[in-house]
Amino acid sequence: MEVFTLAIVSLAIAVFLFFTKRQNRIHLSFASLCLAIFFYKGGDFFSVHFHSGLWSMVEMFGLLAIPPLIISFGRLLLSDQSFLSRRQTLAAAFISMILFVSLFTPLANWPYWGMLIYVYPASVLSFCYGALILFIHNKPAGVERTRMLYISIAFGMAALISACDVIKLFGYDFSPLYNIFIAVLVYMIFLIVNHPQLMELHEVMARALITGVLTLCATLIIYVFIRLFGGPSPSSLTYILLASFLIVISIEPLKQVLKNIFSWIYPESKEAFNFLYAFDQKLEREKSMLLEEMAPVLAHEIRNPLGSIKGAAQYLRSEVMTDDDKRLIDVIIEEVNRLNSVVNQFLSYAKPYSLNLKLQDVNTVIAKAISIVKANDLTEKIVIEEELRQELPLVNVDAEQLIQVILNIAVNALEAMPEGGKLVFRTRRIYSDQGEAVGISIRDTGKGIKKDELRNVFKPFFTTRERGVGLGLAICQRIIKNHGGHIRVKSIPGQGSIFYIRLQRAVLS
Repeated sequence: MEVFTLAIVSLAIAVFLFFTKRQNRIHLSFASLCLAIFFYKGGDFFSVHFHSGLWSMVEMFGLLAIPPLIISFGRLLLSDQSFLSRRQTLAAAFISMILFVSLFTPLANWPYWGMLIYVYPASVLSFCYGALILFIHNKPAGVERTRMLYISIAFGMAALISACDVIKLFGYDFSPLYNIFIAVLVYMIFLIVNHPQLMELHEVMARALITGVLTLCATLIIYVFIRLFGGPSPSSLTYILLASFLIVISIEPLKQVLKNIFSWIYPESKEAFNFLYAFDQKLEREKSMLLEEMAPVLAHEIRNPLGSIKGAAQYLRSEVMTDDDKRLIDVIIEEVNRLNSVVNQFLSYAKPYSLNLKLQDVNTVIAKAISIVKANDLTEKIVIEEELRQELPLVNVDAEQLIQVILNIAVNALEAMPEGGKLVFRTRRIYSDQGEAVGISIRDTGKGIKKDELRNVFKPFFTTRERGVGLGLAICQRIIKNHGGHIRVKSIPGQGSIFYIRLQRAVLS
């Protein structure tokens, strides 16, 4: 059962990676490696239960396919910055082919032939592990080195546990539960490969923990249900646990396959695979569309009376003689101008944006925005710092709207530091499961945002300023979302706030 579990986990991961739309060469390489593990362990399982020579051949085929695939995966994973080469991949494929063909010859009766079949993949795995260790040793501290360190730990433990297959040949048998351990490690490597944005070990462990909790919950439900109806004895709990684990692991791959099939047969069925919260998102989109239709009409009906009021007030100001009357009329004109500004911001938030997308270097756009910020009178006591990383990927953005976002956030930051402080602009490259992205952060050392206010900062018309409108950050969020990006904020009262913006890398044709 444990062998079957490892086989199905490997198959589920392979299917998911083959069918996912954001696949790349590393995904496909790891999927091929998982498929080889499936043939190896699946053949082992079925050959024991069905005593068929065909399944033994499938097992050997999977085992001998692992060496060239592990070298190929290592090359891609290390971005060709190791001693692993394409020539070694071809050499390993040739050796694997020779060994597989030899199974049909008298050479297969040689007493040490079985040991050679197992030692060969183990040697290649050790060779690739050495390349990974050397890569980590030569790589400077950073995101990529951290990811490779996690993978080296998982691969090292998998290699150590897999040595049980070799040790069995010398008459020492270990508990077959090591297959479960390898299945967990393969799944962890999948998380690291498929979610490169998980930079901390606790984040990877959290993903694995969620899978474990779901498995335990499914096991408990199935076990209690079976026991209530006089089902199997408590000894069957292990099998229920393994079955639950397979179900949890297989849900996403199965859903991906069905989604692709249904999308091809019945394109209108895409929303059938959305969770309930996706329908809430659809409702929000419909509300936004309704707002877009209402906003111009409402603005027109408000602007006309405002124009008449302002014109009448300006005429009266030219006629009246006393200073008190003029001050009162100035108040009317000032408030009319403020209301007109509110209407303009409301239109900016509600109306659909016609994006003028062009390939841009984000650093150039940020530098232009910073030059505008420095011209603001509020910057007299503010120290402005720039940490703009070079060699960022290009992004498709509307430069003017991105500048508007930067300015809105920066002006809020300046107003939060009336006694002076520091305003820091940073850019960096981000690796995510959706591909590379560019990160922008704007940090201030102002008064910060209270915890109960933080969750509302992007809501329309929410403001903590006495005469604020509360649409600035809502407009920023709308612009970034229209660019397919994300914006979020963290803040500590009394210490300052930091806004994070993420924009996906442009796909060049």
